[in-house]
Amino acid sequence: MKGKILKGIGGFYYVAADNNKIYECKAKGIFRNMKLKPLVGDDCEISILDEEKLLGNIDAIYDRKNELIRPAAANADQAVIIFALSKPRPSTNLLDRFLILMDLQHVKTIICFNKEDIAGDDELETLRGMYSSAGYQVLSASVKEGKGIDELRAVIKGKTSILAGPSGVGKSSMINTLIPDAGAETGDLSEKIARGKNTTRHSELLKVDEDTFIMDTPGFSSLIVPDIEKDELRLYYPEMAKFEGQCRFDGCNHINEPDCAVKAAVASGEINETRYENYKLIFNELAARRKW
Repeated sequence: MKGKILKGIGGFYYVAADNNKIYECKAKGIFRNMKLKPLVGDDCEISILDEEKLLGNIDAIYDRKNELIRPAAANADQAVIIFALSKPRPSTNLLDRFLILMDLQHVKTIICFNKEDIAGDDELETLRGMYSSAGYQVLSASVKEGKGIDELRAVIKGKTSILAGPSGVGKSSMINTLIPDAGAETGDLSEKIARGKNTTRHSELLKVDEDTFIMDTPGFSSLIVPDIEKDELRLYYPEMAKFEGQCRFDGCNHINEPDCAVKAAVASGEINETRYENYKLIFNELAARRKW
């Protein structure tokens, strides 16, 4: 019987089968020998061991469209990264890191800024301009007031979308709005430190409708950019791409080099200064990593 892995916890996998039942399955030992670990989002073949108790085995995993390292998942069409406009304030450095991570894994990312109801218009427009000018699709929403939800529904329709973001940005509340019977736990925001309690502990695939899925993932407060060469980082900032070849030096890193077209674009406002400062911070972090 064919199925799709919805969740994996402690060596058990919960598989939605073609008969609309969910089975608790173990993966056969052959996967260990193949060094193949089942992932949330995998399409698979299962055999039923106990129909009454809904127990089964995963016998085969079908070819993957893609395989993500973080979050550990398979067959994602896109990612929707959610940041709050306020409480907690958005970290553009953290957002940039997520965008780089998804780009490295060849996953398109849509940015959604939540809590529009408690933020000023200026802040939203600044962030929208920052990322729209870099080529990203930017949405805004207020789950509390129901704003932007229809637009988000349209963006995820017919796709499997990773839903990610830091703790406390309203991700679980958004899932409960998109899927009223999802039963996602919503955590209270810690007033003392203005951060959310992480209520999602495992990645889980949730069905919105027949052809639409959301992959709920644990919140995060930090991200390490994978081991890429510092000289490659500029390739993950789309707004810098159109200046490629316009600097004095080929392969310019846009840091200390003279006659740099990117630095000139920052000075003129054509490239957002905050994005450029984030680029420099991540570049220096990559440069400082010790090579073994």
